[in-house]
Amino acid sequence: MATASLAKLPLTPSSSSSSQSSSSSSTSIKSNHAQKISYFSLHRSSVKNPTLLQQSNTQKQEQQGKVIIRRDLLLGISVLPFVLEVSPSESKEVEVGSYLPPSSTDPSFVFFKASTKDTPALRAGNVAPYQFILPPTWKQLRIANILSGNYCQPKCAEPWVEVKFEDEKQGKIQVIASPLIRLTNKPNATIEEIGSPEKLIASLGPFVTGNSYDPDELLENSIEKVGDQTYYRYVLETPYALTGTHNLAKATAKGSTVILFVASANDKQWQTSQKTLQTIVDSFQV
Repeated sequence: MATASLAKLPLTPSSSSSSQSSSSSSTSIKSNHAQKISYFSLHRSSVKNPTLLQQSNTQKQEQQGKVIIRRDLLLGISVLPFVLEVSPSESKEVEVGSYLPPSSTDPSFVFFKASTKDTPALRAGNVAPYQFILPPTWKQLRIANILSGNYCQPKCAEPWVEVKFEDEKQGKIQVIASPLIRLTNKPNATIEEIGSPEKLIASLGPFVTGNSYDPDELLENSIEKVGDQTYYRYVLETPYALTGTHNLAKATAKGSTVILFVASANDKQWQTSQKTLQTIVDSFQV
């Protein structure tokens, strides 16, 4: 048979050389794929032995964890000095008695005077500094950026919230600033030049209540003079207001802004803290 005779043929030199070359190539291939074979062998072993695979993954996670810990540690060190430098007055949700000085007129209250560190409008020079007293147990609340007017200073078209303080048992107070141009075209107008107390509260009433204003909710209004500054004062009973069923307000104009001070309480708070809220409003000055 042809196949048999071919099997008995001796190897020629060229055949021998080819065989050696083939053998060398085979050895090279084996060498080149040794690591791959080792990897696949390890993978198969890991599949057969889940413990081995888990140990390998654990080692990787430990290495990654060390890198993350090192990164966070370095980041923490770089940020820590800035955290430690925050002044007490800039801390929020802390009782004001821990950082504000006692009032010179009534030691049972503390004295707050707004500075350029407190609000974007004060830093922009768009609001005159204001001051008032409040109980030491009250806490200053954070103001959302969109409500603070930070995004529109120094030319805001709508009122914004300057500062806000609260005591769960007594009520809350807030300072609201409104661009003068919203109420009159006369630059640096006094509050009298803007209009009567009724006209002013009709424009700013929704910012007192947090939603809407009905003239029937106005129980009382009056005019107060402190030096050269005139203030309009209001007592409102607002059953549908978001701020509370009882609101005391005090407003004045200075520079290019009208400043509105509001003290609010629900029925329960009003029963026990009406005098306290009245004292706070009385103390407000620009």
